[in-house]
Amino acid sequence: MRYSISDLEQLSGVQTHTIRIWERRYQALEPLRSEGNTRFYNDNHLRRLLNIVGLSQIGMKISQVCALSEMEMDVLLAQEIDNTFSKEHHFEYYISQLLNYGLVYDEFHFDELISKCIEEYGVVKSYQSVIYPLLVRLGLMWRRDHICPAQEHFLSNIIRRKLFASIDHIPLNKTFQSTWVLFLPEDEDHEIGLLFASYLLRSAGQRVIYLGAKVPLESLKETMAGVEAGHLMLFMVRNRPLSVSEQYLQELSDLYPQKKIHVSGNGKLIADLKLAENVDWLQSIQDFELTIKNLSHVN
Repeated sequence: MRYSISDLEQLSGVQTHTIRIWERRYQALEPLRSEGNTRFYNDNHLRRLLNIVGLSQIGMKISQVCALSEMEMDVLLAQEIDNTFSKEHHFEYYISQLLNYGLVYDEFHFDELISKCIEEYGVVKSYQSVIYPLLVRLGLMWRRDHICPAQEHFLSNIIRRKLFASIDHIPLNKTFQSTWVLFLPEDEDHEIGLLFASYLLRSAGQRVIYLGAKVPLESLKETMAGVEAGHLMLFMVRNRPLSVSEQYLQELSDLYPQKKIHVSGNGKLIADLKLAENVDWLQSIQDFELTIKNLSHVN
């Protein structure tokens, strides 16, 4: 694909002027030129920028990262992938085999194996120990150019289907403790974490109004005007400028000061945000389960 520098800013979370500084000082990227002499970038530029950001977040200086060759970056990313390997061999078997089936579009064996995993360990343990590590590894493999987006979409869609099926098996209760509105911002489409949150809430007897991915703020306002919901939950996964993320969450807080707003997703981004009093960061599944448990005790 072809990207402008503003596209890179939105996709990486690195501000435009910072990208230009990195280009001038460290030769981080070498943009291409159109016939009209307009600067543009491609998928390789985006991947390199994401790698620079990722490696800088594990403690390397920008000058050091930018000086690395593509091969040296690849070695460091390989080490990051190694960190996703489960120490529990039975879970690593599922992760590796599911990945192998997914990369060759073998839906039958992928579906069969993930169903076996869920049957043996349940949805929560399967998500925590197999599905989430698998998704993390997929993202790192994309950055190393070892998979194409179509393969990631193929895998993700089967996982989404399994989560929908698991949610569908939870009986709907006429009585419920509280109401949660679950959604992703308009620029977010990574829905699997949100689906898992819906599963946990419904399993705990909460009412869930599930809006899904890419929800415009106006649509959220219309929903909130028509329901009595005490909680909003969203995921922020994409890298984006801190100011943009803070502004969005502050707007939600100002719109719904009496509601509890829960945010999860990209920990490296959220950790640097200044959150309003009614906004809390769910850093882990355990955090979320504790929140639900405490809510049940209150009610």
